[in-house]
Amino acid sequence: MEKLVYYFHYPFVRYALIVGVLIALCSSLLGVTLVLKRFSFIGDGLSHVAFGAIAIAGVLGVSNNMLVVLPVTVLSAVLLLRAGQNKVIQGDAAIAMISVGALALGYLLLHLFSTSSNLSGDVCSTLFGSTSILTLTGGEVALCLVLSLLVVAAFLFFYHKIFCVTFDESFSKATGIHADLYNLIIAVIIAVIIVLAMNLVGSLLISALVIFPALSAMRVFRSFRGVTVCSAVLSVCCAGAGILISILAGTPVGATVVAVDIVSFALFYFAGRLRRA
Repeated sequence: MEKLVYYFHYPFVRYALIVGVLIALCSSLLGVTLVLKRFSFIGDGLSHVAFGAIAIAGVLGVSNNMLVVLPVTVLSAVLLLRAGQNKVIQGDAAIAMISVGALALGYLLLHLFSTSSNLSGDVCSTLFGSTSILTLTGGEVALCLVLSLLVVAAFLFFYHKIFCVTFDESFSKATGIHADLYNLIIAVIIAVIIVLAMNLVGSLLISALVIFPALSAMRVFRSFRGVTVCSAVLSVCCAGAGILISILAGTPVGATVVAVDIVSFALFYFAGRLRRA
């Protein structure tokens, strides 16, 4: 406890905890929707696109890569949504094609035009989020706070429409709900969440941050609202615990957060089995 109090005197530790909690909260809100719509791997696809966008920003010499990464990821989310409705290229095939292509091209660009002497370290940090969460500036924290508030506000405002589109899209269209519009809103929100989560867990581990809390909550709760609330609380707790453990133990932040999510899933799994028994 004394060591933890000592570390909290440093601004970067407080920044990491604030941003980690905000990212975990945003990630968990739409995790339930993605799991129920069988679209869980969109996080993987968009995270690889974000990696490619970071490589492009590095090649262009853009100091704030968010100016490149966010628009590219949002555009890719829209394209993935359209591809999922295409009869020629199905949704899962489109995700695989875009994610693998973006990851390969991103690494190729970094290799060809790299200005860093430690290319492997930069790539590892981007893929696994090992140090980026501990090097945040006050401006980045403020930007994350604003984007997180927008994500939460959009989710709460469109909650009932998202609920309808999640469970029965055909019936939603029959009742006059513009399902395509709300699917587009979901895709854009997911893209923003992916860009935010890059700092915490890196591009390869983002899906775990989105999916594990939702799957854990589903082991115990049955209603959409109950699963969503439990997922949000669990995700925030796991992110906070993972960041604190990583600071004290000196382990990579992203991997530690995901490990805590895995442990929580195991606990909820057994709790669900006991409840049914």
